[in-house]
Amino acid sequence: MNSTLQAVLAAMASFAVISIIFSFIYFICRVTRNRRPDIESRNRTRAIRTAPDLAMSASFVSVSESQLFDPSLTQIDMSDLVKATRNFSTDLIVGDGSFGYVYKATLPSGNTVAVKRLSADAFQGYREFRAEMETLGKIRHGNIVRFFGYCATGSDRILIYEFVEKGSLDQWLYDTSPENDTSSLTWGTRVKIIKGVARGLQFMHNLETPIIHRDIKASNVLLDSNFEAHVADFGLARRIDAAHSHVSTQVAGTMGYMPPEYFYGAPVATVMGDVYSFGILMFEVATSRRPNLTIKVENKKEIRLVEWATSMVSQNREMEMVDVGLPREELKEDEVLEFFRIATFCTTESHKLRPSMNEVVELLDRIQHEATSQ
Repeated sequence: MNSTLQAVLAAMASFAVISIIFSFIYFICRVTRNRRPDIESRNRTRAIRTAPDLAMSASFVSVSESQLFDPSLTQIDMSDLVKATRNFSTDLIVGDGSFGYVYKATLPSGNTVAVKRLSADAFQGYREFRAEMETLGKIRHGNIVRFFGYCATGSDRILIYEFVEKGSLDQWLYDTSPENDTSSLTWGTRVKIIKGVARGLQFMHNLETPIIHRDIKASNVLLDSNFEAHVADFGLARRIDAAHSHVSTQVAGTMGYMPPEYFYGAPVATVMGDVYSFGILMFEVATSRRPNLTIKVENKKEIRLVEWATSMVSQNREMEMVDVGLPREELKEDEVLEFFRIATFCTTESHKLRPSMNEVVELLDRIQHEATSQ
């Protein structure tokens, strides 16, 4: 074999060996790369299984900010709230307010409180959240639910309120379960509740910087052991300027209670919007009819509660509107007529013609005085 052929064969052999070596290295790298995602995937799966609610698990929470406005409570962090609500168990839900569920919780100190866990879309940002905290923390009135403080970590925001024993007015009006003795909701008690709500709104509207609640309704009125009303859920509340208005691009409130100007595209929320919603609440409390449901009238036409009530008042048929479950012997006709007159006044179509809450409280006090003097 000549030297040229030997050189060619040697070169070919060397190339083959080198190719085999590189192919082997490539194969090893490929296998290793394919296995790494599997390992990482198993690690992620293991983490998910051991921490199903990482954001709220007591062992993983890192509190970024918390503040208490009530000196009777010691410092509370997120882990305390997680434990007190059994990781926000559905069994402890006592209400469904705007932007989140409300839970009953017993703190390590023994205090029973209401804890509201805000949904992620409750506020556009942390600035809005802090603004509400400032509003809530300064409110002190016997007819307004006390706000104790808040905890915030990451996107989780928790509000802490006093726990009001008898639950919402909505439950007392419509819950027919055996444990809910609706006979306690007498006509006199209903008037008392309405007066309490009126005083709470009067207080908010007459602050140096007034506050509009913007979502007055039966489920946002809580009752204590004496059936005293406490206005709750300030998820939509906003402070307003000296002109007593608040510019908003969002429609706020609940269908059936919202004032007509909101439907006409008014960009400004005013205290008179609260007055309208309060008037609707008066109709609801007296009749036990839901404002968001229609009522069939004689010609089979379906109309809203406010339209039906206004029409009945114009026909002097107020006594026919009162909840049929109330004993007629406990009703004083003059008192009932005045009650509906005030409700009609509050729900006047034009917001400029509605009374202020100062006037409403004065009118309701006259009912009580007249009832007491008879």
